[in-house]
Order: sequence, then structure tokens, then C-alpha cells
Amino acid sequence: MNTGNLFAALPRDLYEETFEHLAGRGEVLIERIVSTGQCTPVGDWYDQDGPEWVALLAGEARLGFDDGSTLTLRPGDYADIPAHCRHRVEWTAPDTETIWLAVHY
Repeated sequence: MNTGNLFAALPRDLYEETFEHLAGRGEVLIERIVSTGQCTPVGDWYDQDGPEWVALLAGEARLGFDDGSTLTLRPGDYADIPAHCRHRVEWTAPDTETIWLAVHY
């Protein structure tokens, strides 16, 4: 059994987002992502082979999609992003930890 706390041992002074594998195998991956103002570089897109379900646990973030739409996430909000739905992180709250829970399946 693997146990932990999603709010414990948060990385500090981040220059890049951090991704921590929590569980999963095969086609399922569960990870904690911590951001402190980072975003996807301009012109870069996530275009994943499988769907991704993300929930925002703390902080605030804005996702952008290649159709021009955006989605602002606050604690408790989630999104189920279909496979090959091109998206990017446009903004995360600076000076605070934005904590995501992501499930790739």
C-alpha cells in the first residue's frame, strides 16, 4: 500500500512545474503537479494520445485550447480533456502553489 498527503512536501522555489508520479501503471497514470506561476511556452501544445482528467486542488490556473477557448480553474474544479484535444497551461497563480491532480487514462 502507498499512502501520502497531496499537500505535504510541496517543492519550493520552483523554476519549472514539478510532476510527481503517485500511482498507476499501464495506460493509467495518476500524478500531482505543482506550479508557481509557470505556463506552457508560447506556441507549445499538449497533444496526448489518451484522455487526461485534471482537478485543481489549490491555487488558480487557466487552460487554453487550440479552438481559442479558455477555462479558468479554481480549487475543486476539474476538466476531462479528450485525447488529442490540444491544450496548454496559459497561466497559474504566481507566488502561491497551484496544485493539480492529474489522471491520464
